[in-house]
Amino acid sequence: MLDKIKGIVIKTRDYGETNKIVTIYSANAGKFSAVAKGAKKPKSRMAAVTQPFIYGEFLVFMGSGLGTIQQGDVLTSFREIRQDIFKTAYASYVLELTDKLVEEKQADAFLFQQLYNTLEWISKTDSAQVPIMMYEMKLFAKGGFAPVLDYCVSCHSKQLPYAFSINEGGFLCAKCKFQDPAAIELPNALSKLLHTFLHVGIERVKNISVKEENLKLLRQIMNAYYDQYGGYFLKTKKFLAQLDKLK
Repeated sequence: MLDKIKGIVIKTRDYGETNKIVTIYSANAGKFSAVAKGAKKPKSRMAAVTQPFIYGEFLVFMGSGLGTIQQGDVLTSFREIRQDIFKTAYASYVLELTDKLVEEKQADAFLFQQLYNTLEWISKTDSAQVPIMMYEMKLFAKGGFAPVLDYCVSCHSKQLPYAFSINEGGFLCAKCKFQDPAAIELPNALSKLLHTFLHVGIERVKNISVKEENLKLLRQIMNAYYDQYGGYFLKTKKFLAQLDKLK
């Protein structure tokens, strides 16, 4: 059966001398992989539409295993991402994390839109740390290991201030902070921001101004939390760390 599917190319790998296996994330079909015959040939029409970051419309024969891409058209190329090494690194990280945490053929239109919006933000601005963290938090929820950010993970108190506990998996209130001496004390504004990351779509955020030291703290928390609960090694994260040192 042939299906017309709009999706984002999140990964490719060589398959034989001239073909590629292309992994696509879509709103209606979820994540799936399909063979693009001849896509490694420079003059092939499939070469351009089967590059990572491409948002395209694909005509796919969906089988029980690997599908076959019959044809494709580029809808959005995200050219700005390809032309900037930092944007490429951030977008590659987002796509790798998506590939690791999203199950095959499980449609989620909201999460797909969050991915598209994140790539769009990366392509158009020089500072995309906040939308990237917002998308990461949605992926943590999709993967089943999002932190508890609605109340104290121990006593369910909704009284600020909070500290963030990696070991306990979320917020601890002032009365329960003793349970984790390593919990990171947070200004109220950052507690509210983390809550926003989990529950608010990127499209509802026009502009969030966060001080550089607070961005670094949030990034530290997100990285440590993923390292504890994520379970997958990410090659792109190492490259990002190297680029951050260059900055």
